[in-house]
Amino acid sequence: MKDIRARPLTAAAFAPFGDVLNCDGAPDRIINAGLCGRFHDRAQMDVGDGRAGISLFRSELRSLPYQLDLIERHPLGSQAFIPMSMDGFLVVVAAEDFVPQAFVTAPGEGINFHRGTWHGVLTPLSGPGLFAVIDRIGPGANLEEHHFETSYRITA
Repeated sequence: MKDIRARPLTAAAFAPFGDVLNCDGAPDRIINAGLCGRFHDRAQMDVGDGRAGISLFRSELRSLPYQLDLIERHPLGSQAFIPMSMDGFLVVVAAEDFVPQAFVTAPGEGINFHRGTWHGVLTPLSGPGLFAVIDRIGPGANLEEHHFETSYRITA
């Protein structure tokens, strides 16, 4: 088994794989009679020839160390995960060489995987494990899986 240390998620480190969804910095606009800050257009959604759909996922809680045996990707569209609680979660990504990197989100932070990005399965580390997922709905095979011959152990 190979070890990988999870690190805090940053927009710069995650940029090759997708977008970090958070409220860092000042809002782009103040709306609703000055009572709401809008953090505008935070993700590059890509649904190809499909349509954008919103689904709810409830995943079992996991813990670190976490054994990584499988990654997947969606070649026909992007996929965003937005936690419906203020709990962080583990995010695993890999380039075409299948060498994984691991990140832990800050509370309330979401992510959007670019189309075709290899990533781990939904891995909540605390809380209810409930997420809003925005991704491509449409025809075609939009799931590919890669099973590792040797597992990885992800640690804090």
